[in-house]
Amino acid sequence: MQYRKFGRLDWDVSILGFGAMRLPARGDEKNIDEKEATRMVHYAIDQGVNYVDTAYPYHGGESEKFLGRALGRGYRDKVKLATKMPSWLVSSPDDFDTIFHEQLKRLKTEHIEFYLLHSLNKDYWPKMRDFGAIEWGQRAIEAGKIGQLGFSFHDSFDLFKEIIDAWDWPFCQIQYNYMDVRNQAGTKGLRYAASKGMAVVVMEPILGGKLVNPPAPIQKIWDRAEGSRGAADWALQWVWNQPEVTVVLSGMSAFQHVVENIKSAETAGVGTLSREDQELVREVRRRYKKLSPIPCTQCGYCMPCPHGVDIPRNFEAYNEGRMYSRPDLARREFGFIPEKARSSACTQCRECEPKCPQSIIISEWMPKVTEVLAQGRPYPG
Repeated sequence: MQYRKFGRLDWDVSILGFGAMRLPARGDEKNIDEKEATRMVHYAIDQGVNYVDTAYPYHGGESEKFLGRALGRGYRDKVKLATKMPSWLVSSPDDFDTIFHEQLKRLKTEHIEFYLLHSLNKDYWPKMRDFGAIEWGQRAIEAGKIGQLGFSFHDSFDLFKEIIDAWDWPFCQIQYNYMDVRNQAGTKGLRYAASKGMAVVVMEPILGGKLVNPPAPIQKIWDRAEGSRGAADWALQWVWNQPEVTVVLSGMSAFQHVVENIKSAETAGVGTLSREDQELVREVRRRYKKLSPIPCTQCGYCMPCPHGVDIPRNFEAYNEGRMYSRPDLARREFGFIPEKARSSACTQCRECEPKCPQSIIISEWMPKVTEVLAQGRPYPG
């Protein structure tokens, strides 16, 4: 296993972290296959993984409880544990202590090395800031309950920069992969955080599995490369190739995933991808974009919709289902959109259309989004 300095802290982290979000389960996500999941966690730690990440809602609240049991028999002492405060559940400052103490009980620990404010965005950040989340975290650090306070993030670069500049954060967690270079924090955010001496934890390096089994047009590009590197390995190597990345989390759901990712980590490093390799990745990105049926750039000029529809988010879910040949995941993402903001709420008023720089006929696309993502019909064509 290879290691990198965790930002400005005097500690080296394994470049591969174990993400406990997609553990093997029997049917319902809350029914974790504990025997297999424990085998996976123990194997990863035995191979040198020393960063384990979970969160309050993972596996319907069972992930933290599982790790509390799995990290027994000395394994807890071999890793740094990260979990998160569910920002959306905090309705008053009193909730910080209530939720945190529940997490300590679930995890069977008295101390959490890395604690994050979960999924900060334009809605959650102002609330957490005004409720005094940072001050609460500082008190928890002084009391020895938390080692370091950070945050995970899902929103625009401008907000990311605002949050970083609000406090001297030691680390953050961002979604980052070769398709998200301009999405959310993106490459710009990665470099900005690193320039502040922060450790940057990367989640979704293979985009929730969407980059694992590419459609034929993408696979043809990968087949031109020398060697027999798989699509998942390409995605991981691309992230590790960047010096600003500290640790990459992988949400592994099968023992073979652990074996393969550890093997991938052993050959990773800054500068290991040649110029030809990096151009190949750029070509893959461009080809994926061409598979996107709606030419939406997520600019947001169409917003706000007078009827509350989140036009860019609906289009993003629809496009990704086609791009990655994963309509199941697209429908899952669509389910996370509030009902009042879904495509079905569109009245075809067309107020948005003159504002679209791409001249998208939004009123015609919205019913198609509903048919595929809400009604389960196949993608046209």
